[in-house]
Amino acid sequence: MRLKRALFVFALFFLSCLPVCGAPAAPDEASDQQIDGFSLSGYGDRGKKAWDIAGKTADIFTDEVKLKDIDGNLYGKDEDVNLTAKAGNFNKKNGKVHLEEDVVITTSKGATLTTDSMDWDRNKQLVTTEDKVNIVRENMTIVGTGAHGEMNLKKVALNKDIRVDIKPKAGQGAGTADPGMKEKVVITCDGKLEIDYEKNIATFKDNVKVERAGSEIYSDIMHLYFSSDKNAGPQPDQEAGMMGNSKIDRIVAKGNVKIVRGENTSFSDEATYTAADKKIILSGRPKIVFYSTGDLKDASFGN
Repeated sequence: MRLKRALFVFALFFLSCLPVCGAPAAPDEASDQQIDGFSLSGYGDRGKKAWDIAGKTADIFTDEVKLKDIDGNLYGKDEDVNLTAKAGNFNKKNGKVHLEEDVVITTSKGATLTTDSMDWDRNKQLVTTEDKVNIVRENMTIVGTGAHGEMNLKKVALNKDIRVDIKPKAGQGAGTADPGMKEKVVITCDGKLEIDYEKNIATFKDNVKVERAGSEIYSDIMHLYFSSDKNAGPQPDQEAGMMGNSKIDRIVAKGNVKIVRGENTSFSDEATYTAADKKIILSGRPKIVFYSTGDLKDASFGN
């Protein structure tokens, strides 16, 4: 028992020193020793804890530590982040962590990301994955393949096969005075999708399609702007400049824009939809094709 405890203290000191001091690892040294209750921490200015990572067990090798039942935390100024996984390894040379099986990132503001595997660069606080990703934040669910971004999920990009579902929040249903979206909105694109929650904007690229009750919008690129509810005053879960909800403020579609409403179709270079007045403004060679049951069965006009 004393030997096991001594090995744990030595390993903890050794691993803590390597990423900071850059001490070289012993060449060609390998170990099959296992430590129960492994933990490692990093500290920032004034001795405040910046991050920690723990594992139920740890197998220590020359260049890495293999972990099981991983639980890591990032302690930020305004938001904390928790990261868990069933397995992974800690690279002693560069300080990076690779995670596998049931990887989950949860922020203290309620965002959750799940995937099968992920790489965590704890020095830059960035995460990357090539696997399928599912992100849930407020009333928005995002699914895609491949992702990279900040660990706190304030800025994240998904690579391809994107689908976003936005559901009306409480108070946004039909018959309310809330100017937000009154029905579910589904947005798909081939990729990429870039989201910046601090600027309240999401950008969809390549074969973008927006589906909502009674209409569809197609375009090459689409910018989705969220309402920050600045006029509503500060909210308990909302920081200045941070998206406090997922209400759509406006949608700007660009490039080969096509809007379908029932049997009527419009085309333009650009279209802007505003949720407050529920109007769509077409610009850049707009053309409208509509169907009428009267004398004019098919007609089009535009410039």
